[in-house]
Amino acid sequence: MHDAPLAAWKLRRRQWLALAAAGTGTWFGPAMASSAVRPQRLATAWQAAHGYQVGVLAYRGAAMQVSAVLDVPTRAHGVWVERSGTLLSVARRPGDWLLRWRPQSEGSGKAIAWGWTDPDRAFNGHVITSPDGKTLYTTETNLETGQGLVGLRDAATLEKWGEWPTHGMDPHELLLDDDGSMIVANGGIPALPETGRLKTHLDRMDASLVRLDPRSGALLGQWHLADKRLSLRHIAWGAAPDPGAARVLGIALQAEHDDATDKARAPVLALFDGQQLRTCGAGDGRVLAGYGGDIAWAAGGFAVGCPRANGVAMWQADGRWTGFFPLEEACAVASVSTAGETDATLWAGGRLAALTRDSAGRTASPALKNVRLDNHWAPLLG
Repeated sequence: MHDAPLAAWKLRRRQWLALAAAGTGTWFGPAMASSAVRPQRLATAWQAAHGYQVGVLAYRGAAMQVSAVLDVPTRAHGVWVERSGTLLSVARRPGDWLLRWRPQSEGSGKAIAWGWTDPDRAFNGHVITSPDGKTLYTTETNLETGQGLVGLRDAATLEKWGEWPTHGMDPHELLLDDDGSMIVANGGIPALPETGRLKTHLDRMDASLVRLDPRSGALLGQWHLADKRLSLRHIAWGAAPDPGAARVLGIALQAEHDDATDKARAPVLALFDGQQLRTCGAGDGRVLAGYGGDIAWAAGGFAVGCPRANGVAMWQADGRWTGFFPLEEACAVASVSTAGETDATLWAGGRLAALTRDSAGRTASPALKNVRLDNHWAPLLG
């Protein structure tokens, strides 16, 4: 990697830490109270007037407001809720920071620990914890070679102690399976190491889904789609399509075709049943602009946020098309389970409003104020 970008990274980090020490957090005021929507809190990230923030949004009736906030040095991406109630946030690729923090009363957030990448590594936006809570797994890129990695970090200190290859480039989201093995989506998009985002040589794309051994990181399996211009990005576990069958993994796709029509009509969902990886098309002649953002299993199916198509697309576990719900710039989707409900409710975030939908088809549209959501959000425990 060139010296200039490295120096810029270090300078940016020092400048931001100085600002953070001065206390630049913003509080948007109390949430509005109403009975239209069940109270709910979700952790997420957004861009504020003066920079970037992570925080908690509280739904209380007809509107949603910020209930906790913390400034971060650059744009955040993935968020992970730990069992203790603390939150993990990761920088958008090519990122250099990882944060553990805790929401507090009166709109504040408290940073507990920061983790930083080595100069020749970059975070790719996602983190999860091991089942015992002792290890963090982060998707990363080797900036010298462009190859993908899973970083192994001490959960208590966020310090990195090892890494595994993902057998591809541009790894994005990762999850654990029931047997403890790790599933990683390699986006497969070549990019210049200096920026981590400027795409190059798309004819050489090599996206894949890989399964890694949880003890050694050894490759246990690798699967590709027939269409090489589809990037595998975000993943979510769904239900089994039939009694006795394995649960299905849903993968949100990002199309990178040269032809605009091919790109617009490309599928945004793939399914993996443990053996085969296949795409699922939209029904009703729907065109989804070739861009699947976030994905979740909720309201009885897979929900994919489609910001460029301005809505949320839905499929059943077997890949059958369910429908499309309009929502401007819809991207963030989450599965929210509440006591007494037999199935999780879908919560989707858009430009000016959110959308909730349960398995019975009941919907609500709380207003979304003062923030412009990033790609993801996650419900808080308890």
